[in-house]
Amino acid sequence: MEHEVIVVGAGPGGSTTAMALACQGRDVLLIDRHAFPRDKACGDAVPASALDQLFSYGMKERFEEQGFYPVNRLLISAQRGGVLEADLHRSPRGTDSYVVPRLQFDAVLQAHAQACGARFLQATVKEPLFEDGRVVGVVARENGHVHEIRSQIVVGADGATSAVMRALRPEPERHQDSHRAVALRAYIEGLDELPHEVEFYLYKGILPGYAWIFPIGEGQANIGLGMRIDKFRRLGVKLEGLLDRFLDMPGIKKRLRSGWKLQNVATWPLSFGSQKGLRHAFDGALLVGDAAGFINPLTGGGIHNAITSGRLAAQTILEALGRSDTSAASLRVYETRCHDAMWRDMRRSLFFQRLLGALPGVADILVNRASANSRFAEAFLSKL
Repeated sequence: MEHEVIVVGAGPGGSTTAMALACQGRDVLLIDRHAFPRDKACGDAVPASALDQLFSYGMKERFEEQGFYPVNRLLISAQRGGVLEADLHRSPRGTDSYVVPRLQFDAVLQAHAQACGARFLQATVKEPLFEDGRVVGVVARENGHVHEIRSQIVVGADGATSAVMRALRPEPERHQDSHRAVALRAYIEGLDELPHEVEFYLYKGILPGYAWIFPIGEGQANIGLGMRIDKFRRLGVKLEGLLDRFLDMPGIKKRLRSGWKLQNVATWPLSFGSQKGLRHAFDGALLVGDAAGFINPLTGGGIHNAITSGRLAAQTILEALGRSDTSAASLRVYETRCHDAMWRDMRRSLFFQRLLGALPGVADILVNRASANSRFAEAFLSKL
């Protein structure tokens, strides 16, 4: 088995890479260990800017026919009563932001990648295949059998615990705990939601993380919280206990209807895009999305950056294949492109994250003094 490009992981980053390449007639094999639809723990907020990128690959009709839940307002609440509400930005093309369970969203992306011409294979990638120090494919387990699949380029898009990333980045070259987080997500039924409004809660016990409520329909929401992993370990608590405390807050508790329930509780790790010096381009391989560590360090949002990195990876791969040069030197322009596209937002978000971590009381000051055009609000408004 041999292909021009193998993309490992069919989440937003991987499916975007695959559809962008397949739209240009390239031979792409998209591999995921799950059949679709499949769940993925996430806050489920999809910003308008991410959708505009997807729509450029002809996905607009496929997305809009699903009837997903749009959101157009944002609320940020601090512990001492400070509240900021603002309109979410529509994109210049008039696109709304949405809250879409990843069970549905990823299935739409994966199906569109196939419609564009990518081949899909359900298999578990154990590791990249190396030859003379460069990546030349993957070793995959399919239906209980392990075999090699060769390619000119491998794209690691298999999440924060990526098998591709672990093989390419030795332990000292991975994310430090101060640039990582852990999060918990659940779906709640029986909550009085704020219609079409996403909610962020900043309070002392969780900063520089936050809790959230993202509505997905009448009486239903994605609810959860996340914390920087070094602080989480120092606290010695369980995320489930922290969620119980959040639900017991007076302002939240009064919105719970009789018989309310939580479903599909799941935890997952996140790696922030704020750590300098990490490699994303190698001989015959690139990392995109969560596998690269492109999570926003303030909001924890990763879908926009995953899609952006997938688009930039496809651009870089098309150029490399055109010159028949898939060396690290040839692919390194991808790192520059990702830096130019994301670093300004990462740096701004890291500043606020570190400020809130060091001085939790600043949350109320920021929220009380913020306007919809402030740098603090913009960090949430532009990158859910």
